[in-house]
Amino acid sequence: MNSLWDDYTVTNAYDEMRCPENLARQASYQLSDYLGSLDSNALDARKNAAEMAIIEMGITFTVYSDEGNIDRAWPFDIIPRIIECKEWRRVEIGLKQRLKALNCFIDDMYNEQAFIKENLIPADIISSSKNFIKQCIGMRPKYGAWANICGSDLIRDKDGTFYVLEDNLRVPSGVSYMIENRVITKRVFPELLQNLDVFPVDNYPAHLFEMLVSIAPPTVDAPRIAVLTPGIYNSAYFEHAFLAQQMGAELVEGDDLVVDDEDCVYMRTINGLEKVDVIYRRIDDQFLDPEAFRKDSMLGAKGLMRAWKAGNLAFANAPGAGVADDKVVYAYVPQMIRYYLNEEPILPNVPTYLCSNVDDLAYVLTHLEELVVKPANESGGYGMLVGPHATRSEIKKFQKIIQQQPRNYIAQPTLALSTCPTLCNNQLEPRHIDLRPFILQGANSFVTAGGLTRVALKKGSLVVNSSQGGGSKDTWIINMEN
Repeated sequence: MNSLWDDYTVTNAYDEMRCPENLARQASYQLSDYLGSLDSNALDARKNAAEMAIIEMGITFTVYSDEGNIDRAWPFDIIPRIIECKEWRRVEIGLKQRLKALNCFIDDMYNEQAFIKENLIPADIISSSKNFIKQCIGMRPKYGAWANICGSDLIRDKDGTFYVLEDNLRVPSGVSYMIENRVITKRVFPELLQNLDVFPVDNYPAHLFEMLVSIAPPTVDAPRIAVLTPGIYNSAYFEHAFLAQQMGAELVEGDDLVVDDEDCVYMRTINGLEKVDVIYRRIDDQFLDPEAFRKDSMLGAKGLMRAWKAGNLAFANAPGAGVADDKVVYAYVPQMIRYYLNEEPILPNVPTYLCSNVDDLAYVLTHLEELVVKPANESGGYGMLVGPHATRSEIKKFQKIIQQQPRNYIAQPTLALSTCPTLCNNQLEPRHIDLRPFILQGANSFVTAGGLTRVALKKGSLVVNSSQGGGSKDTWIINMEN
């Protein structure tokens, strides 16, 4: 019988499962061997089983479009991505280091601003940031942790080195899909997971709950935790409900909350008002409190900022943490690690051109066809230009936009994102991927075993976001030491 690997073509990018000679990498040997023993019909049957499980479990995400909001089944590829645990340990340490430095930076920006005074970052980058919130000046969250939950996007280049592509510090999403991907994989390949030592991912809600308890106001013995959601029409509502249920926390909307004259937060229940001590918010800063921010917001509740500033409420993530969730600030993270921690960065940044810098701007404008250009504060793959795939008119349009708002754009070289075998039309083909691990910081730090591997399902595409046609894979961190 011919093997599915016979027609598989390894590209110039680093392949997560196969060597350049199309032989299995050591950590992937058992999976590669098993897949090679299946024919296309057997794989297709497993794909259909996965799709049925997704529908059964109600795993959806919302796509916003001109035609309205569309609920779609979660796009999932059954071929997992494998990383050997020795390699992952270094990544895990690097992620903890990075979030620690970012939290030091955020705390500094709302207090001493020593990083600015030492001329390590221009003051106008912070003062012009739409995510620098003046109402947060002087605040000191517990443990100095402003960003308690971070989703840092990692990529591999041709040589197999992991790079941090960006840090998501406001309301990072995707962790529920990471957990559900594993549930689906257990249904599709139960025999494989029994025979391999794959690190679990279903312990995340317990670690999240432990972190949220740790940041509660110090006077509270048994804190009540609530997950604040914008509601059922939000693209990540599935995740909000999932995490609340898994933690045994309350899922609330803004209308469910009230702040009293003593700046304490209460939740409306059928038994009357019950005090809330910690809010895991899934609402952007500007919609959190109409008393402090946008007066037209219907998503938050009046007085939440008062309660937080009075020390009667803990937020995860804290308002204002987004000052470090800025692709311009991203370029300064290696220097933050050296300055605040007196350490060398374990995980490198992708080389980055700041369009606010005159020399960088001149280079970017003349090399747009080679670069990826990103707006400073967008997410989901929106508002960016992938130069090698752009038309001449798109490049000319971006030249004008960048010149008009140089502070709001960065550019990076087009890296050859690693690939992973992906089931496409009953055969295995390489598709580009990234990885979003989730890092928690409260009294302690925690990193998920792997994370959400996102895959560009379109051939040759580098855009992995589900809103832009991407999908996801289960991520296996395999212990090979036994």
